[in-house]
Amino acid sequence: MPFTTMTRAAAAALFAVTLVPGAGGARAQEAPRVAAAAPGEVWLQIAARSGQEAALEDAAAFDETLDDVQSFRIGSTDFYAIVLGPFSPDEAAARRRELRAQGAIPADSFTNEGDSYSVAIYPPAPSEAAEVAAATIPAAEPEPVVEAEPEPAPVAEPEPEPEPLPEPEPDETPAEARQSESELTREERDALQIALQWAGFYQSRIDGAFGRGTRAAMRAWQDANGYEPTGILTTRQRAALIDSYNAVLDGIGVAPVTDRAAGITVDMPTDLVAFARHAPPFAHYDARREGDPFRVLLISQAGGREDLNALYNVMQTLEIVPPEGERELRAEGFTLVGRDGDIVSHTQAQLRNGHIKGFTLIWPEGDEDRRTRLLDRMRQSFAVDTDEVLTAAAAEPSEEQSVDLLAGLRIRSPEVTRSGFYVTRRGDIVTTADAVADCREITLDDAIEATVAARDEALGLALLTPGQALAPRAHARFALAAPLLGSEAILAGFSFGGMLGAPSLTYGEVSDMRGLDGDARLDRYTLDAQPGDAGGPVLDPAGNVLGALLSDPVEGRTLPQDVAFAADAEVVVAFLEANGITADTARSTGDPIARGLLETRATDMTVLVGCWR
Repeated sequence: MPFTTMTRAAAAALFAVTLVPGAGGARAQEAPRVAAAAPGEVWLQIAARSGQEAALEDAAAFDETLDDVQSFRIGSTDFYAIVLGPFSPDEAAARRRELRAQGAIPADSFTNEGDSYSVAIYPPAPSEAAEVAAATIPAAEPEPVVEAEPEPAPVAEPEPEPEPLPEPEPDETPAEARQSESELTREERDALQIALQWAGFYQSRIDGAFGRGTRAAMRAWQDANGYEPTGILTTRQRAALIDSYNAVLDGIGVAPVTDRAAGITVDMPTDLVAFARHAPPFAHYDARREGDPFRVLLISQAGGREDLNALYNVMQTLEIVPPEGERELRAEGFTLVGRDGDIVSHTQAQLRNGHIKGFTLIWPEGDEDRRTRLLDRMRQSFAVDTDEVLTAAAAEPSEEQSVDLLAGLRIRSPEVTRSGFYVTRRGDIVTTADAVADCREITLDDAIEATVAARDEALGLALLTPGQALAPRAHARFALAAPLLGSEAILAGFSFGGMLGAPSLTYGEVSDMRGLDGDARLDRYTLDAQPGDAGGPVLDPAGNVLGALLSDPVEGRTLPQDVAFAADAEVVVAFLEANGITADTARSTGDPIARGLLETRATDMTVLVGCWR
């Protein structure tokens, strides 16, 4: 039968005639098969089982619905990995997402380079499959044969008796196990409790004391793994438990790394990340392969509680700390967790003797087993040298320098930035409707949260309410009298998305009191406006607001660079009144004010609107 449709019974029959070297015997005529993957390829590990028979049965069960199923022994343990592949890393990630979405593989499946895989036990070699087929298909009745007189056969030398296989060494008795257990250090006892907890058998605190709860957990683990449930782990069983606990980290090269400039030693996944640069207060360890999400930062700076609080706030503005996740600021330290659809970022820092030391681990979303295990190793191994701390002298000049970077890390920024302006003393804001479409969060000047109070797609306007009380230095006074064609108009807006830290002023003139199609709700201006200016106020020389600049209303057509359109002042006033706001208005244009006063007024009423998606 094709092996891809082999039943569990056939797999069990195969197990009866197949022995793995080091696990009870081997075929004398065949070398053991091992994991074989091309350089750069990885395996998708979907399960791990204790015992060869259980692994064979489950591998055969997976093989009924999946392609490329294989199983390998993990090192020299009695644990076996069930895997798919091998694949390229991208293909493995895609297969994992697809099969997890279908519920065809467990949620904790992960990619593995396979360095710890040793002997292959599934699928069988062709000769092994043939034995199973021969054992399950009855032989045909032989044709009758007329025998000739046999010639005398030569006398064959008798085959030598094969050497008997050595009996496996007996495991420790409970008394011997208790004696060897008494020689464990506190760290070793803690490690066993941690491994039992990770395996799901122990729920109490890690204290190194083997009381009733720990003994029950040991007994349950023994029973689940085919051992006599004595509640006392032998030396061999302790090794198997720790090996299974550490197997999830195989292939990522976890090893201690000492950064002398930062004064920190910590275990890192050295096969995945390598030192890149120092940019105080961070030491950057970036992914070895371009495009991989793996990353480690070491945090090292001098300072006290104020500096700790400042670092806590600043790190939340970085792209490496997504906004969703747990946050905790304590007197002597902080923890930041950020999650999105791609990564999980964990940062922890502690104030010690005038120094702030910590680390950030960035890991792909969905690989929780390895992430949490690695995080435990990093926490346990984290050690500091209180005499060393990163200083400005450790910084290394780089071509990648930008106002959007902080110590080599990109600052999180909104996907869309537009302009707006205050229309009331309490800080209500008018902006364009497209500026606040489909936003997860809206901010004013990158600091204050705001909500959409009203939005009119037809007019292209939106009204925002700040999340806290504001007292703007200036707000709009709308000009209800029509300006003269050709008169001066001044646009205030964040032309460059807030990069300059203040709005820019653009000077132009009034071109028409209608849109191109005669729409009286629009005014046309000769202004060299940028996309970021949309939503900003257009003022006359007296400082009155003539209208709110709109995004280009003409779709599918490119207009001259200096053509801009604004919602007329009367339209904006009516929009505000329809939403319960009485705007300040001026019936006449008034006399021009000093240029410096005009620019100050325009700047004070204009605000940067950010849309975070």
